[in-house]
Amino acid sequence: MFLRWIAPALVAGLLIASPAAACPFCVGGGQTFSGEVEQADFILYGTLSNARPDPNGEFGKGTTDLNVELVIKPHPMVAGKKVVTLPRYLPADGKGTKHLVFFNIADGKLDPYRGEAVDAKSQLPEYLKGALDVRKKDVVTRLNYFFKYLEDPDLVISVDAFSEFAAADYKEVRPVAEKLPAETILKWLKDKGTRPTRYGLYGLMLGHCGKKEDAKAIRALLDDPEQKFSTGLDGVLAGYVLLDPEAGWDYVAKLAADGKTEFLVRYAALRTVRFFYEFRPDVVTEAKRLEAMRALLQHPDLADLPIEDLRKWQRWDQTAAVLECGKKESHTSIPIVNRAILMFALSAAPHNTAAAEYVKAARAKIPEKVKFVEDLLKDEVKPAAAPPKSPAPAAQSK
Repeated sequence: MFLRWIAPALVAGLLIASPAAACPFCVGGGQTFSGEVEQADFILYGTLSNARPDPNGEFGKGTTDLNVELVIKPHPMVAGKKVVTLPRYLPADGKGTKHLVFFNIADGKLDPYRGEAVDAKSQLPEYLKGALDVRKKDVVTRLNYFFKYLEDPDLVISVDAFSEFAAADYKEVRPVAEKLPAETILKWLKDKGTRPTRYGLYGLMLGHCGKKEDAKAIRALLDDPEQKFSTGLDGVLAGYVLLDPEAGWDYVAKLAADGKTEFLVRYAALRTVRFFYEFRPDVVTEAKRLEAMRALLQHPDLADLPIEDLRKWQRWDQTAAVLECGKKESHTSIPIVNRAILMFALSAAPHNTAAAEYVKAARAKIPEKVKFVEDLLKDEVKPAAAPPKSPAPAAQSK
């Protein structure tokens, strides 16, 4: 049994380091406090006292009393107890620090497996208790609760609230975003103190709750030379398009076609195009979305990404544009792009004569490589079918 007492700054780092988020434009995410609450048998909050070292002098062993001030998650085993003894020597720091302790029950014994040192003035215990209360409620109620804490001055709380949005699907975020206060989100976007990892989510939110005139505010931010969206640009672009489909998409399309723009900007444009293809095909016409994808194919430093997207979407009608990349030395000289073209051609071959001929020529010239890529395709999960074609987009659809 080992109890880890982790400083809040480190906790925030642990929350940020995580797998890919479910929210389209959220950077970070991962395990949230309220998610971890589900794994703990119970959670208590209070102060440490009466620390007693192990009589045999073994380091860390001994006992310490936790004076319970708040029960975050209850359990019959500790019901009504004001003091719970922890099987570890944890002397108080003399600063009035309080502790949040996560417990499991193993073989009928208490196992305090995680502890968080919390400033005495922190609202973390109340926040976590509220998070537990909304855990089982509908997604709108749950995310509205966490929205209130997105810019909380306590870093641990704000990171955890953001992680709740990052873990949510777009279909869950959308109904919440549509009723949020646009003025608050726009204020956050304009604030240079806002953490860059938030821009994508805030841009997407504003795109749903704002008015068309708010598109001008987003455009001003995009045109501001002092405002550099090192991350989150994709979500801001998506918000721009949602608020003003014509002007916003024209802006995105130009970024996608501009070979002089830095890689990260063009990559953000690609992610924006993906969003409107996969999640909101009702906003931008299919012809415009595919035109932007073909423009992105022209950039050898990222061409493998739109090629793979088109393959995933089974857009065999774009075979000519993809195979055209196979005729350019700028593209074929890059192994990952060359492989992406071959993977697309192999996948399209049963459906497209030109792709079949490309594969036949490649098999005669580089049989080992073709065999290798064929094996890769056999091992992967079957690509998802393209989303159904949508009707003409509505001018103000959000």
